[in-house]
Amino acid sequence: MKSPLAARIHLMITFVLVTCGVVGGACLGLLLSGRLMALVFACVGGLGAGIGSFSSRRQVLALFEPEREPERGPGRDAVPADGYGEGLADAALVCIATYQAAVFPLTPDGVAEAEREARRTMAYRISAYEGLPHQVRASAAAALEAIDQGLDAKRAETAMKELCLTVYDNRSGR
Repeated sequence: MKSPLAARIHLMITFVLVTCGVVGGACLGLLLSGRLMALVFACVGGLGAGIGSFSSRRQVLALFEPEREPERGPGRDAVPADGYGEGLADAALVCIATYQAAVFPLTPDGVAEAEREARRTMAYRISAYEGLPHQVRASAAAALEAIDQGLDAKRAETAMKELCLTVYDNRSGR
């Protein structure tokens, strides 16, 4: 079985580090005490360098792995799953939810018309951002349409649930 190049390079660097740890420990032991202390320091230096190098092996080899392409196809976006897109999706969800609360207030005359328009404008603006994944954008448009009609609170609630699920499904860390 042939090892990949990155693993071979890491192994060579580990060999050099252990050798330097052994030689450095031996020199320090000779300077301090004598042969016995040189042997002890050489073992400790080599062992410490080896353990440190092999414990970081996974992180070092991860640096050499090629980046994966975002999954595409039915039900997947062409936009890569990143923190920016996920943050925009969460912000769109919050803005649309506050707009829904303005359209369907808990108390009569609970929200002024100017505040309702401001919330609507903000919800539409963030839903139109280019970095927002397409699935979230489409679900946000459906939720905004249901809320804009302002007639059926159940339909708006259902659209908001769909938007929540779409935002959740869009997360890459799941």
